[in-house]
Amino acid sequence: MAYDFDTPVDRRGTWCVQWDGIRDRFPVPDLLPFTISDMDFRSAPEVLDALQQRVAHGVFGYTDWRNDDFRGAVHDWFRSRYDTDVDPASLVYAPSVLSQISQLLRLWTEPGEGVVVHTPTYDGFRKAVTGLGRELRGVPLEDPGFAALDAELARPDSRVLILCSPHNPTGRVWTEAELLAVAGLCERHGVAVISDEIHADLTHEGHVHRPWARYGRGRWALVTSATKSFNFPALSGSYGLIGDPGDHAAFVRRMETGEGLASPAALSLTAHIAAYRGGGAWLDAVRAYTHANLRLVAATLNAAFPALEWRPPHAGYLAWIDLRPVLGETSDDALQHHLVHEERVAVMPGTTYGTPGFVRLNVGCPRDKARAGTEALVRAVRAVAAAR
Repeated sequence: MAYDFDTPVDRRGTWCVQWDGIRDRFPVPDLLPFTISDMDFRSAPEVLDALQQRVAHGVFGYTDWRNDDFRGAVHDWFRSRYDTDVDPASLVYAPSVLSQISQLLRLWTEPGEGVVVHTPTYDGFRKAVTGLGRELRGVPLEDPGFAALDAELARPDSRVLILCSPHNPTGRVWTEAELLAVAGLCERHGVAVISDEIHADLTHEGHVHRPWARYGRGRWALVTSATKSFNFPALSGSYGLIGDPGDHAAFVRRMETGEGLASPAALSLTAHIAAYRGGGAWLDAVRAYTHANLRLVAATLNAAFPALEWRPPHAGYLAWIDLRPVLGETSDDALQHHLVHEERVAVMPGTTYGTPGFVRLNVGCPRDKARAGTEALVRAVRAVAAAR
């Protein structure tokens, strides 16, 4: 089946964070946005058809996620996509990946204890960790021999490593050797692992995502969702795999009693099952399309600024771009001012992820929009560089 990703879908007026909520992050309205990590594409036809059938049924009573359709769809997806058998009995459900992470941090840590992350760091992790009164401890993503990670995990009150796999914002896919090394360090130091794998389905050719369920030792959880890869985050819904049966029971008990979340959103379950049962061809097509957008970004940037030598990420549709070879240590503020006020585009600054000198450009969008955003970035960088 041919899919149309080129025709724009007008998202304005749909309470859309990326388009309608631009004033929440930027000082002026009506910017062309390349910000929050959702795509401008309609979801897979199989998902839309399943949702329409479910809505036509007309009854939306309390729903149980412990059903064979949902559990079977997850199991078969991991087996077919990742050659990994997962135990359906280890499955849990929650409104979002971040809500799972927050609940696991409450179960596995106490206020003031350390949670280790890689830097640059997805800002949702920072908000979840610090919002719960835990201490965020960053280690550089480029960490030869994992020396910095080893040192942080060895601290007596480091309790959890949040592993972003693939990594956001860089799009890095971890190799098997790296995952085995991280698993060994966490086991040695008695540190639990929460592996956020929501970007896994968007891994590009030439790279292989390996689920943490293969490597987990001791206390671990894999948290993910189809909402990212099939573009239905507004339906909410995520799921996880928790290694230890006692931890699994404690998580379910907390969600159903302390949080009062025993019943999931029926449309979320419907969308997940349809995506995993029938949406594979659409996913492959959208991944190829966004990778072509990333290659466009690379060609445009490197033609304008050969010193960047920028390459597309291993996974996802987020271009994480180090502009320091061109702009040096110039403040992010100067570039952001030009992008917003002169180019009228919204691009996330590296400071959002704790790393000045970078930008994160979302090209999960029609090619014309990706081209417009990249060319605007080139013009802004040239203007800021000329003003130095």
